[in-house]
Amino acid sequence: MSHFRSGDGNNLRKAKYPEIKSLMKPDPNLIWIIVLMVLTQLVAFYLVKDLDWKWVLFWAYAFGSCINHSMTLAIHEVSHNSAFGNNRALWNRWFGIFANLPIGVPYSVSFKRYHMDHHRYLGGDGIDVDIPTDFEGWFFCTTFRKFVWVILQPLFYAFRPLFINPKPISYLEVINTVIQITFDIIVYYVFGIRSLVYMLAASLLGLGLHPISGHFIAEHYMFLKGHETYSYYGPLNLLTFNVGYHNEHHDFPNVPGKNLPLVRKIAAEYYDSLPHYTSWVKVLYDFVMDDTVSPYSRMKRHQKGKAALETAMLRSPSYGVCT
Repeated sequence: MSHFRSGDGNNLRKAKYPEIKSLMKPDPNLIWIIVLMVLTQLVAFYLVKDLDWKWVLFWAYAFGSCINHSMTLAIHEVSHNSAFGNNRALWNRWFGIFANLPIGVPYSVSFKRYHMDHHRYLGGDGIDVDIPTDFEGWFFCTTFRKFVWVILQPLFYAFRPLFINPKPISYLEVINTVIQITFDIIVYYVFGIRSLVYMLAASLLGLGLHPISGHFIAEHYMFLKGHETYSYYGPLNLLTFNVGYHNEHHDFPNVPGKNLPLVRKIAAEYYDSLPHYTSWVKVLYDFVMDDTVSPYSRMKRHQKGKAALETAMLRSPSYGVCT
């Protein structure tokens, strides 16, 4: 667990490392990177429209999946107002809707609403929808079932909020949905069914069994007891807006991904001693193959008065055993 949890990060920034505050500013390059990624996928829609189906699916996994997964993490950046700053929050919401287009499924506005809960109530039972359901922990506990769970991760992330913490639909979510469906229809009529399948398959495959998807598990699964959040310092940060710097991100969520390596450098005495990863592929492999790790391997907090911590580990008596 990071040394800065429960407000310590702000105290450290003010008292010892005030220069970190200077890193809390929008990243204008994010805007142009997202625009370029959207245009890249539009070109890809044109290039795959007449290919055989096997090649459509091949390029969806080999190329489109990387772009679309990267775009979800660009949306993560935008959800923290890193594109236009906190003073133009609505601009960020609209830009997130634009970034959502090549993903094919309306996602950006809802992600913003739930992701803020994840930061405010990390591990909060019934609040933080990043926490797997009891069913996921109970059922996906063998090697084969965990492998299936990894493949189906995008579906669980999509539907889990409806079961754990459903929220009233906002007008921006309606707009997000209408714009996204309209875009999907345009893709179908302009480029054809292959391009539409390429777009949706890129999202489904890219968020499932894919090297970049290791970050879903690497961020908060307790491979080491007592360590709730982990960072990843490897090359895939180049494709994911430094989301691997996850202790740094949770300690300073107002610092855009571009500047998170500087946070680590400035406060090296705090971060260099924390356990971290250098391979998301190895994280996926260890998750599937290690019998002591499952969707239960998360810290869960019960939000009643003073938060009580409960470690939801595989074979814990509180949650039953693998069957």
